[in-house]
Amino acid sequence: MTGGTGQVADATGNWVESLAPALTRPYLRLARLDRPIGSWLLLMPCWWSLGIAGMRLGHIPSVWHIVLFFIGAFAMRGAGCTWNDLVDRDLDTKVERTRSRPIPSKQVTVAQATVFMFAQALVGFLVLIQFNRVTVITGFASLLVVAVYPFMKRITYWPQIVLGLAFSWGALMAWPAEFGRLDLPAFVLYAGSISWVIGYDTIYAHQDSEDDALIGIKSTALLFGARTRPALTGFYALAVALIGMALLLGGARWPAWIGLAAFAGHLAWQVARLDITSPALCLRLFKSNRDAGLLLFAGLLVDAVMRAAA
Repeated sequence: MTGGTGQVADATGNWVESLAPALTRPYLRLARLDRPIGSWLLLMPCWWSLGIAGMRLGHIPSVWHIVLFFIGAFAMRGAGCTWNDLVDRDLDTKVERTRSRPIPSKQVTVAQATVFMFAQALVGFLVLIQFNRVTVITGFASLLVVAVYPFMKRITYWPQIVLGLAFSWGALMAWPAEFGRLDLPAFVLYAGSISWVIGYDTIYAHQDSEDDALIGIKSTALLFGARTRPALTGFYALAVALIGMALLLGGARWPAWIGLAAFAGHLAWQVARLDITSPALCLRLFKSNRDAGLLLFAGLLVDAVMRAAA
């Protein structure tokens, strides 16, 4: 380790800074365990897919699968973020919010970060092989999307689409974990989740819009600018519509529809509260999407539980 253990700019006051041993902190920051919101957002499509599968099968989703996807989401998000930081290490030095990350601030070396990335990927691999062959193959197929994502903001104003492809992949993995195959509800859920990701990551990107414009980084935040609110309304509405179609294909009953209504209401609240000139508010709204996702999952879970008890 070549540097100190200073906090990352947008991750203060968390358990990593107060409880973790000093030597581990830069690595925990690389894995974003000081900011676990991204792991939760990666997890949500997995749990939604398990919930819809449970409804369709008439039983409670496998607790073992729920736990495996939880571990896998945190491990692979950590590996993905470490890869992102390795690719972006020169750009991160030019952005106020990211220059304190472990690699640009020299808390860890590139070699150390690379070893740590493969260690996290190994954990993800050990989780993945607990599933059936279709799920394993689907999981490996996601690696290409994850690999190319960090480069997209250099060439397109739509890197959020590629992030959506990666962060929604769990919808395509959890379904075959239950059925051993991919069916239409999983693909429709996947499309709905992509639209959701584009929306919430546009909010997130507004934190860095000024720095990004100066250094030539592209995003939907810069593309939409003052038109972000109507764009966000469109993407969130499409997400609700597509997820609703997946519920319909899954034979949803009233608890699932209440969950979707709560999810939609939360997204509407985000649109109403949005102020793209306030980075702090953008971060709060972005983080609140975990709660939106959990509201939907709760509805799906209650639906499945009621079917199992009938």
